[in-house]
Amino acid sequence: MFHRRTTIEHVPEESLSVSIDQNEGADALGAVSSKTAQKILAVLIDDPHPASDVAEKIGVSLQNVTYHLDRLEDAGIITPVDIWYSEKAREMTVYGIASEKLVIEFGSKERGKNSDQHNTK
Repeated sequence: MFHRRTTIEHVPEESLSVSIDQNEGADALGAVSSKTAQKILAVLIDDPHPASDVAEKIGVSLQNVTYHLDRLEDAGIITPVDIWYSEKAREMTVYGIASEKLVIEFGSKERGKNSDQHNTK
């Protein structure tokens, strides 16, 4: 038997800041906007899981979950934390949340640094 599931000691970062402005896409905002993505994140908040476990827990197809996991990973909201092996010896990426908080800032980060200065012309 080749079935392997290790105990994962994954500690997410404290927070992830995403800046949304004219020059940057809103990948993170788009990735978390769907109900399916939100259900996936709710599952991953407790413990890391492979796509097949997530699909089973939320009652959605593996293809649909994989699509959303890819978008969430591209946006930096989740991250691969381990590799498990299925009973058929297939590698399964285990995903966990990347941070405990997602902070969305409107405007560039440089602009935020100067936000205390107001132009009174």
